Amino acid sequence: MMDATFTWPVRVYFEDTDSGGVVYYANYLKYYERTRSEWLRTLGISQQDLAEKRKILFVVRKVTVDYHRSAVLDDALTVTLDVARVKGASVEFVQKVIRNTDGTLLSSCRVTIACIDGNKMKPTAFPEDIVGKFKAALASSESRLG
Repeated sequence: MMDATFTWPVRVYFEDTDSGGVVYYANYLKYYERTRSEWLRTLGISQQDLAEKRKILFVVRKVTVDYHRSAVLDDALTVTLDVARVKGASVEFVQKVIRNTDGTLLSSCRVTIACIDGNKMKPTAFPEDIVGKFKAALASSESRLG
């Protein structure tokens, strides 16, 4: 079981910003996606193996993002991830982007990921080995978040 919120470091590069040096809003979605991918790696889950060997894909079903403050060029950020809910064919995450220098919450989101059969492109239940890892992370998140 995980004992803490999963975190992933991000540095804001010029390519992430608009003409004013502020992170373009859609790039927060990339930060969230990368963090989920890295979290899966820590669980020993390879999305490439799932797609190629088991014909299972993870797709975003729903995302709600709040933008609280702006990140700017060269900011060091931390992206967090907690599991909020696990169902048969979906998992919901709560994620945040925090500026490291002052702890300011910049963005927060809730994202639902669905498991689909790669051949039929229809929802399918998570394999038992994966759902077990997700539920362990959920239990850890619940104990932290209340």
